[in-house]
Amino acid sequence: MPHKILVVDDEEAIVELTAFNLKKEGYEVVRAFDGREALRLVKEEKPDLIVLDLMLPEIDGLEVCRRIRQESRIPILILSAKKEEVDRIIGLELGADDYVTKPFSPRELLARVKAILRRSEEVPEEVERVVRGSLVIDKNRYEARINNMVLTLTPTEFKILETLANSPGQVYSRDVLLRRVWGYDYIGDSRTVDVHIRHLREKLNEHTQENLIETVRGVGYRFSPDMR
Repeated sequence: MPHKILVVDDEEAIVELTAFNLKKEGYEVVRAFDGREALRLVKEEKPDLIVLDLMLPEIDGLEVCRRIRQESRIPILILSAKKEEVDRIIGLELGADDYVTKPFSPRELLARVKAILRRSEEVPEEVERVVRGSLVIDKNRYEARINNMVLTLTPTEFKILETLANSPGQVYSRDVLLRRVWGYDYIGDSRTVDVHIRHLREKLNEHTQENLIETVRGVGYRFSPDMR
C-alpha cells in the first residue's frame, strides 16, 4: 500500500504542485485547505504524514499541530512562508518533525518526506532491545519505556534516543545527528536538534531523575557513559 500524505495549505496552487510531485513518487495524497478540514481528515483518513502550512484559515497551522500532537505521533512536516527562526522553533516545539520554507524546491520537499517516512518505519536491527539502566528501547515495537512507563515519542525523538543510547559516552555533534536522524544533508539551523533534545529530556524527566542525555558544551550530545 502506498503511503498516504495529507497536504494542508490554503493556496490551491501550492497544494496541487505538492500533490503532483508526491503522486509522481507513488504516494497517495489527501488535500485540505483550512485547519478545521485538516483536523477532520486526520481522523478520517489516518495519513502516514502531514505536510502542514502555518497560515491557515479557520484554525492556524500551529494550533493544528498542537492538537494533532495531543492525540497522535503522525509525522508532521511544516511548510510555510514564515522564515524567521522563531517561527521554525515554535513549530518544532509543538512537535513538528521538520520545517521547509517557501518558496521551496520540490526535490528538497520529497527528500524531507522520504527521510521522515523512513524514520517512522525503520526495520529493527539484529539487536531488538537496548537496555540502559531504567530505560528500555524495544525496536520491534518501536517503543521506549523508562521505569516501566511508556514514553510518548515522535518518530524523530525515538530515533534520536535510539542513536544516542546505542553508544553511551560517544559524543554526537549536531551535524552528525542531523545526518543520522534526519537522513539527509539538512539545510537550515542546527538548533533543530536542540529543540528535539529538549523535548526528549522533558519526557524522560517525567519518569526519572537520571540525567540520561548530557550536553558536551561546544561539541554536541551524548548518552550518559554511566549507563553502559
